[in-house]
Amino acid sequence: MWPPDPEPDPDPEPAGRTQPSAALPGLRALLPARAFLCSLKGRLLLAETGLSFIIFVCYVASSASAFLTAPLLEFLLALCFLFADAMQLNDKWQGLCWPMMDFLRCVTAALIYFAISITAVAKYPDGASKAAGVFGFFATIVFAIDFYLIFNDVAKFLKQEDSAQETTADKAEEEDSDSDSD
Repeated sequence: MWPPDPEPDPDPEPAGRTQPSAALPGLRALLPARAFLCSLKGRLLLAETGLSFIIFVCYVASSASAFLTAPLLEFLLALCFLFADAMQLNDKWQGLCWPMMDFLRCVTAALIYFAISITAVAKYPDGASKAAGVFGFFATIVFAIDFYLIFNDVAKFLKQEDSAQETTADKAEEEDSDSDSD
């Protein structure tokens, strides 16, 4: 099944019948690439999506149902970013600041999960609330790792941009000083 077969079956079906696997190549286009899923960013987004869904299910089954909106929103946002990164929409839509949006998503998710996990574990006595709280602490760690890595990438990018501006400014100063000495 995975990776996709490069060539179709050599034995076609009769004209009146359709193959159930004939629709698979079209649907496989919607799946993320294996290289992306094996990358660190892909694994983090998969973990964020999975943990958010598990936490949502735990809050649905618990008496702390007031907290189920936050995991649902985080699940949908993580799923959107997973799809956007897998389909490389960040390269296609340059007008949006993708790293900043992803950074803010991760920071707010980590803070919200931390707060509702403490409340769920401390205030509600049922097992589903406690399970949601424990998974919430794990999600806090995953989101914190993600925003730390995003912050480091943005900081490296800004340092490279600053050093490039400094070298062009130094060259301009040298040219100005050379022309003044004549």
